[in-house]
Amino acid sequence: MDAAAVRERAGELPGEPGVYLFEAGESVLYVGKAVDLRSRVRSYADPRGERIRRMVGAAEGVDFAVTDTETQALLLEANLIKRHQPRYNVRLKDDKSYPLVQLTDHAFPRIEVTRDPDDGATVFGPFTNKGRVETVLKALRETYGLRGCSDHKYAGRERPCLDYEMGLCTAPCTDEISAEDYAEDVESVVRFLEGETGVLAEPLRREMEAAAEAEAFERAAALRDKLDAVEAFHEGGGDAVVNRDERVVDVLGVAIEGERATVARLHSEDGKLVDRTRHRVDAPEGEDRIAAVLSAFIPQFYADRPLPDVLLLPERHGDTELERWLDAEGVSVRVPGAGREATLVELALKNARRKAGEVDAASALARRLGIDRPERIEGFDVSHAHGKAVVGSDVTFVDGSPAKADYRRKKLEETNDDYANMRELVRWRAERAVEGRDDRPDPELLLIDGGDGQLGAARDALAETGWDVPAVALAKEEELVVTADGVENWDDDDPALHLLQRVRDEAHRFAVQYHQTVRDEVSTPLDEVPGVGPELRKRLLRRFGSVGGIRAASRTELANVDGVGEATAAAIDRAL
Repeated sequence: MDAAAVRERAGELPGEPGVYLFEAGESVLYVGKAVDLRSRVRSYADPRGERIRRMVGAAEGVDFAVTDTETQALLLEANLIKRHQPRYNVRLKDDKSYPLVQLTDHAFPRIEVTRDPDDGATVFGPFTNKGRVETVLKALRETYGLRGCSDHKYAGRERPCLDYEMGLCTAPCTDEISAEDYAEDVESVVRFLEGETGVLAEPLRREMEAAAEAEAFERAAALRDKLDAVEAFHEGGGDAVVNRDERVVDVLGVAIEGERATVARLHSEDGKLVDRTRHRVDAPEGEDRIAAVLSAFIPQFYADRPLPDVLLLPERHGDTELERWLDAEGVSVRVPGAGREATLVELALKNARRKAGEVDAASALARRLGIDRPERIEGFDVSHAHGKAVVGSDVTFVDGSPAKADYRRKKLEETNDDYANMRELVRWRAERAVEGRDDRPDPELLLIDGGDGQLGAARDALAETGWDVPAVALAKEEELVVTADGVENWDDDDPALHLLQRVRDEAHRFAVQYHQTVRDEVSTPLDEVPGVGPELRKRLLRRFGSVGGIRAASRTELANVDGVGEATAAAIDRAL
């Protein structure tokens, strides 16, 4: 759409609150909210940022929906962004914070941990302890044999894959199990995920007891640890947030900075944390300002929303009329002093305090580069030893903080060419994004560790794949910021520069760490230790990070690794 088309369409819209959607064909490019739809859409005739200018140029039309209030517009905007995942919207970290477990909508469902569930999948979660979820998921697969492979690997197989040999899958791909039996196993897994712990705990307990009777003590210990994870899964360790008898619980935290206050809300349903939101409000004057914020926020926020069964607060709101209203609506209001509920209130407070009083480095960076505020930044670096053990890192920062669940790494072709290596790394990420094979949202900015050459290689990869994301580089020597328009020397105390440095340094650390692991995997002194095969070597390297880490470990620490034992630990200790 050009400026004239935008103005013409804006003139057709009402001057009321609502949401607007820039569309191209059946795709939603951008969703926004407005107090006055006509005025807000008209402003897009002269966009301020390059990213929004590209969005308007790609749009073919504008749809809209009127709401009664600005608050309703805010909620509708959030729901539409979650539903359509528009390319040009800033998608919040909260949408991807917690992992889910999905059973896909296939004849033989696949089970996996994901942050972006497939259409039609049966989804459980979100969960707050990813490590425990993965442990339980593996136990489920070992017990019931549900497949975890992609559709590509599943299709057209003539013989079962390694998962079948390892007892992780019953291989429906080659008819090793009937559809009826597989469906029964799926039903058992669903029962467990819905809260029937014994479906998995009892088979594990029997297997553990059998291992102990056979004096296979290391296996029995491993099964014991797995059983502990399974039994804790529905007791708060996996995803339970609050008492399951109280179906809907909201937890509020308040942070005040000057004349503004932030209210963070954690929302749980059926014992599972399902949403986190933050709301900015004017902070009232007076002594008990937190109580005043709560007494103002609660009735306004819940005026057009369902009330929860329980409301957990950091302190009493002190409003008699509000107390009577909540009591009449059957809402239990608590200010916990200790225990799990107090931990949840503290978590809400941490969410509310996030960035309070801090310089918004992402906004400063946006102004510096002339782009929209980069909520998500991905940093790239390459590490190798004279063209050997070449690896790349792809780290993610969300709202200025590392989002380690979204870190990725990749082995690259062995070549002593930094530019070619960076081109391959960025092309790999870009192709996955363009083809929809990456479960992460697109970032608003790419940061390349290096100078003009590395940035040029990255930009070549972006052009080749058609992935439209701004990219800059940061050179180590003089900390120069390299953009498509030239080289800039920002002040040492510039918060925008500090943000780029944090991303660059983390990408470098992650790349070097992976390079050391790959280098150690190629050939290590462990190869000469009797009883240490390839799998055990990998297990040791994963546990201690490198050969140096193994060398520094005590015999007791070595013996605690699954499959080592005291004799092998002693042999490793002597060899290193």
